[in-house]
Amino acid sequence: MLDSLLVSLLLLGGIGSSGGIPFWAHTNTSGLMPKGSGGLVCAQVATGYQTAGPLQWRAGTTLAARAAAGEGAGAQVNEAYAGLKWEVLSLDLGMKQRTTDFLAPGNLGSLSATGGHMAWSGNARPMPGYTIELQPSPGPFTRKVFWLEGAYGDYRTLDERYVQNALMHRMQFNFVFKIGTRLTFRLGLDHYALWGGTSSDPTVGKQPVSLADYFRIITGRSATSANPAQDQVYVQGNHLGSELWRWDWKGDGWSIVFQHDIPYEDGSGMGFQNFPDGVNTLWFGWDDKDRWISDILYEYHHTMSQSGPVHDAIVGYDYKIIGGRDNYFNHAVYKSGWTHFGRTIGNPLLYPDSTAPGIRSNRMKAHHFALSGKLFRQAPYKLMLTYSCNYGTYDAPLHEDESGDPQFSGAFQGEIPGLFRLRNLQLTYGLYGDFGAVRPHCVGATVGLRFNFYY
Repeated sequence: MLDSLLVSLLLLGGIGSSGGIPFWAHTNTSGLMPKGSGGLVCAQVATGYQTAGPLQWRAGTTLAARAAAGEGAGAQVNEAYAGLKWEVLSLDLGMKQRTTDFLAPGNLGSLSATGGHMAWSGNARPMPGYTIELQPSPGPFTRKVFWLEGAYGDYRTLDERYVQNALMHRMQFNFVFKIGTRLTFRLGLDHYALWGGTSSDPTVGKQPVSLADYFRIITGRSATSANPAQDQVYVQGNHLGSELWRWDWKGDGWSIVFQHDIPYEDGSGMGFQNFPDGVNTLWFGWDDKDRWISDILYEYHHTMSQSGPVHDAIVGYDYKIIGGRDNYFNHAVYKSGWTHFGRTIGNPLLYPDSTAPGIRSNRMKAHHFALSGKLFRQAPYKLMLTYSCNYGTYDAPLHEDESGDPQFSGAFQGEIPGLFRLRNLQLTYGLYGDFGAVRPHCVGATVGLRFNFYY
């Protein structure tokens, strides 16, 4: 007999004044919500961890069907996974959505524009693969002041892209320092690499995939002559990620968090030459999540530096790699960049090109404000307001005079539980707007029914 089981069914429709629906109506939905006016049917079955002797196991699947203007109709398996856990180690196999941070109450997702993760935000569809995780574990002889946590995994892309069947490798670890009972400091690295696959460029062709190549990927070494010249000069594959500095303070009935999430594409970014680039998040929340306002978040996004406008130069008589023009989420060989099914895997404010593979704009400044709580202490809601100024890339600025395109996107989402006095039935709704030069002016709305059954 199962100790815990969730069965969920969501029927959701969306409409927008421009034919599409506004940005926050489809963003950070793990690729489920279509971008055009239309509808979504989503069914989920998932267990919590079940005890089986010294091991615990879990499994789940999420199936979706959708139809939208300009996109047609289709079905997808968004999640299908099984996992094992022993003590502080866990293994998940299959496709599983990324967990996010700074969550609003109910089923409304994260208040953060990135879900708290610059490099992997939960905006795009999951990839099949495996993930090994180490839950927070105290270091020896540290009296539980120093802790270590991390993850290791390998995955495969499924979409039509410039390099077909590209593989993705991930390695993540955090050093955690618990200073007293109130303050926690976390220092982390979240590293990814796209590699392998078959390029649409016949001069590049199929990239080698062997144990030796895998070792080069996980150690960040340069490639052999079987790979493109760029990979022989730098490192094999497309390496990128983020570095995290985070402080948590636990008060009496409240908590506050500040974190600086720093993107990088190469050694210059890892060496902080790209300062002040990053996502700066300040979150304040009360323990009582039934308050009218329970959580408040502000983020400042800055990706203008990218270690400077010059990548290499002739210094004296020598060719020197300076390390600038980092070009976040783009790559010369893996031209689809850090996207999956046309959606940015990382920070969604760095948006893809609609006419060519890759990210169209990765230099921007943005202010993001959000709050959440429960109306009448019963109905969850969240409000998000985002203003950005977008400049394109160093190689392809949006304007020759290097001016930026302003964009404002807002959302108010909520749930009304206990609809028709049925405890497991919820009405879910959202009101959205886009105004600016990046996306068409659009106002829109979503409305749906969600049935959650917990066993």
